[in-house]
Amino acid sequence: MNPNVVGQAVGLFAVTNVDDILVLALFFARGAGRPGATRAVVTGQYLGFAAILAVAVAAAFGVKFLPAGFVPYLGLLPIALGIRAAVQAWRHRGDDGEPTRSGGPRTLEVAAVALANGGDNIGVYVPVFATAGPGGTSVYVVVFLVLVAAWLAAGRHLAARPAVARALARWGHVALPVVLIALGLLILTDGAW
Repeated sequence: MNPNVVGQAVGLFAVTNVDDILVLALFFARGAGRPGATRAVVTGQYLGFAAILAVAVAAAFGVKFLPAGFVPYLGLLPIALGIRAAVQAWRHRGDDGEPTRSGGPRTLEVAAVALANGGDNIGVYVPVFATAGPGGTSVYVVVFLVLVAAWLAAGRHLAARPAVARALARWGHVALPVVLIALGLLILTDGAW
């Protein structure tokens, strides 16, 4: 495994999924003390993230049929998503994103939230996977799946620490647009990340 690709995969996962830690913490907190809640959150998160990866990998292979000079322009996707995330963060500043339903989280509910929350990641992952090639994409996928477990552990840990969860809620919406736009610019200028 190329250590550069592993490092890039870790960084990409971290910046595109930083908000997931808070969502997972909220699910774990909602399921605290309920039998099967942890299993529902873990299974749901993996199902949702696997769907994101499947779509991104399939789309990246489809990109291979485009002219080689076109691939760097896929950097416009994360730029657009970053601008969209910034606009949404501005519009929803002060909103409370905590789930309000009573009862513990359900597997399909967590999967749907993971897919919806990570749907924008597809636009970021496609150009990265397209430029990484099959070997690099395999490394990204393996690293991402390992890091889902780390995110689940972090979310569960944060569920018991409200001060940390509040800090993520406060600054995660600022970091995400900046990172997406920077990533898009990097793809545009480099042609490969």
